[in-house]
Amino acid sequence: MTVSLPKGTAEKPATDWWAEIKSFAWLILAVLAVWSFIAKPFYIPSESMMPTLIKGDRLVVTKYPYGWSYVSPAPMHLLPFIHGRLFGRLPERGDVVILKPPEANSDYIKRVIALPGDRIAVREGVIILNGVPIKRVQEKSAMIPIDDNVPCSNPSEAPFQTTGPDGKRYCALPRFRETLPNGVSYDTIDLGYMPGGPDDFAEITIPDGQVFVMGDNRDESADSRVSQSQEGLGGPIPWENLGGRAEFISFSYDGSTQYFNPLTWVSALRGGRAGTSLRPHRDTPAG
Repeated sequence: MTVSLPKGTAEKPATDWWAEIKSFAWLILAVLAVWSFIAKPFYIPSESMMPTLIKGDRLVVTKYPYGWSYVSPAPMHLLPFIHGRLFGRLPERGDVVILKPPEANSDYIKRVIALPGDRIAVREGVIILNGVPIKRVQEKSAMIPIDDNVPCSNPSEAPFQTTGPDGKRYCALPRFRETLPNGVSYDTIDLGYMPGGPDDFAEITIPDGQVFVMGDNRDESADSRVSQSQEGLGGPIPWENLGGRAEFISFSYDGSTQYFNPLTWVSALRGGRAGTSLRPHRDTPAG
């Protein structure tokens, strides 16, 4: 028996699942291409870059400022080490960069302090660059709001908990403004001199094709001053390991987000951080 459709009723075409899959695959490839060669989002998972960056910040990182290397494809640890960079350029001192540690498959974010040929040492927490202590001025404490992402509860930070004039709880950490020889400046956290740790680093000369990086939170950063056995970088890193330059904060969460409660996706947003530039301020002309 033949069933006829009522007049004016069109037969619904069958879904072309293969075309749908191909479209989705092309979308994924396009996203990966943008992340690999133009820009990608980045999440701050630790406190190593306070006060510049705090846990829960989301950033935009551009991939092209230093050219492209084996860590450029997203994710950054897909390929084995390959020497060289395509259209390679060295970073500037003071740039905030993402990088792959030489002996680990993870992403770090640090600040470039020294370039090839520079001599660098750290003495009692002060950077000595090419034999000259960099300018370092103490400022008012960094008042970082206490929340789920920044609880200010570890033994070194807990003594700095305080209540602000607004009645809210803050982590009032000692802040110092550093200025590098090229005139760029940025804030750091220094909880005081700690003998036997990264506050002292014997002078080295940065080899060709390598850079020396440090976290702005000097007492809680596993960076070029810290051995690989302590999850640090074990000295300067190859410039091939740089994955891009941090440009600005896109938004920031305080850690109170609940995945199944969309209202918290808004209420957990930190105010005043979106759009913050991460390019270092230049106090004086580069010399």
